[in-house]
Amino acid sequence: MSSENLDAVRQELGLEDQAYQAAVNDFDAAAASTLGVNRTDLRCLEILLQQQAALPSQLGARLGLTTGSVTAMLDRLERLGFLTRAPDPRDRRKVIIRATPQATQKVWVEIYQPLVTEGFGDIAHYSAAELAVVSDYLRRGRQLYERHLARVRGMPPAKRPSGPAPHDVSRSGHGS
Repeated sequence: MSSENLDAVRQELGLEDQAYQAAVNDFDAAAASTLGVNRTDLRCLEILLQQQAALPSQLGARLGLTTGSVTAMLDRLERLGFLTRAPDPRDRRKVIIRATPQATQKVWVEIYQPLVTEGFGDIAHYSAAELAVVSDYLRRGRQLYERHLARVRGMPPAKRPSGPAPHDVSRSGHGS
């Protein structure tokens, strides 16, 4: 493959990766809206469904939240019936957070499982070697983002402008 062709393939890969990330972002926004939660709450539910249980401090570290923000998030999700809190049997000063069967049903069964099932069908025609390359690409991309996440989280937050908020077409009824 010539260097021009390789550059073109790399550029196409970059564009497809960006489009993929945008599609995931849009899907997750729709899922959060359907569930009546914000994106951070949805990410918390995803973590709980993957890990089965977590401590509030673990959730805060994974989500980049303060203790107060974790408490508010857990309160919201508990009110919605998506999680439970129970004393840790090994250290009763700690609380273990778990997703409820309702969360599993709504988040996994109704929203994400159909996507995953169809996705498995989409990758069925790839060989093990091809899937290993894709997995390597995704792993390296995730690690790259994780390395830079700490850097960006360490940056000072932007100052919000004072005065009235910018015009939001979606609330005014104009534009669509």
